[in-house]
Amino acid sequence: MTTRLLFRDEPYRREAEARVLAASPTGVALDATVFYPRGGGQPGDGGKLALADGTEIEILDTVYGADRLTILHAPAPGARLPAVGESVVARLDWETRYKRMRAHTALHLLSVVLPYPVTGGAVGDGDGRLDFDSGDAVVDKSDVEARLNALIAADAEVRTRWISDEELDANPGLVKTMSVKPPTGAGRVRLVEIVGHDLQPCGGTHVARTGEIGRAIVVGVEKKGRINRRVRIALEAAGV
Repeated sequence: MTTRLLFRDEPYRREAEARVLAASPTGVALDATVFYPRGGGQPGDGGKLALADGTEIEILDTVYGADRLTILHAPAPGARLPAVGESVVARLDWETRYKRMRAHTALHLLSVVLPYPVTGGAVGDGDGRLDFDSGDAVVDKSDVEARLNALIAADAEVRTRWISDEELDANPGLVKTMSVKPPTGAGRVRLVEIVGHDLQPCGGTHVARTGEIGRAIVVGVEKKGRINRRVRIALEAAGV
């Protein structure tokens, strides 16, 4: 069983018809989904599965199955489960997803402003953080915020492309994260490019242009050990 990952090529798609491959209280597997499964610092999507009779199943989280080929949509406790083979419409909690898309893209730009190895990170609902192995460098909150917003305001295009595992091995500098390595072994790796500014492997969802991010605020710079700095950002509200 394999789930088609519609969110990879259509991150703005809010719903999709799908067929149920398997169903249990721990997760409903579909043959296609617009829901992003938890990973790479980005939370799994929530939303609803709409059945033909009008019943809606609330989905609280989305994760990869043990085989990494199927996506499991975690239903609310006690929810009715669809039958295998049944058709459903998977509908995203779009407002939350879009906040995460904006925040994830902003973190890519933050890694441009602070060009140090990334030791950790997390995408929130309109906020996020990155941890940097910045050594003795001074990380000035106001300066980082000004440079980050200048990149956002440039309204650069964000696009994706694929390279082979071998191409990635030949270009190790593409990988910025020290704690999370891009998945390899399938023969190809997905790159996210912010045109003119950044190129790195990433499986997450992003906005189409940096201008969609909106204004970013650096809410904190924390010491996390002798040479590590944690930089937290929050985004001002934007339309969906």
